Amino acid sequence: MLNYVWAALMLISFFSALATGRMQALSDAVLSGAQDAVILCASMLGMMCLWTGLMNIAQQGGTTALLSRLFDPLLRRLFPDYSRGSKALQCISMSITANLLGLGNAATPLGIAAMKELDRANGHRESPSNGMVLFVVLNTASVQLIPATLGILRKQYGAQNPFAIMPAVWVASGITLVAGILTAKLLEKKTRRV
Repeated sequence: MLNYVWAALMLISFFSALATGRMQALSDAVLSGAQDAVILCASMLGMMCLWTGLMNIAQQGGTTALLSRLFDPLLRRLFPDYSRGSKALQCISMSITANLLGLGNAATPLGIAAMKELDRANGHRESPSNGMVLFVVLNTASVQLIPATLGILRKQYGAQNPFAIMPAVWVASGITLVAGILTAKLLEKKTRRV
């Protein structure tokens, strides 16, 4: 579906530039945008490699099990359908850890692994379990203690103090996390009664 949206945006841009006689401006914007995208990817590549590697080392070194035990009391309350120390809860705790460090891109493969485990526990049904829905909410509205990706972007674009936004990020992500969890739990209870 998203491919259709991108294709429609490109076609609309092309025909709008053609109709208004601004093909040169469109061409310049496409080339400039492509160059900026390559520079952005290259500047973030080192950080992503570092954190993804550290997460992999943490998993192989047993840190994931330690983090899983640390988050276990909270996760067992949020995800009561999953047993203590399960693979699903370990994957969820690693994804939460990556999000706490502000590593959204590094958290993506961990989030996919967690969702696969939750789907396996759900029996690969077409409709998601309450745990799957809650995990999406947690992953989307995650609290970031260190917004590393955002800090790198702000530094790249000339911010004098790229991490000055940390208190605002903590407040905003905390509010969205609490609101998301409350909403998911309220709707979860409603679906259980049906």
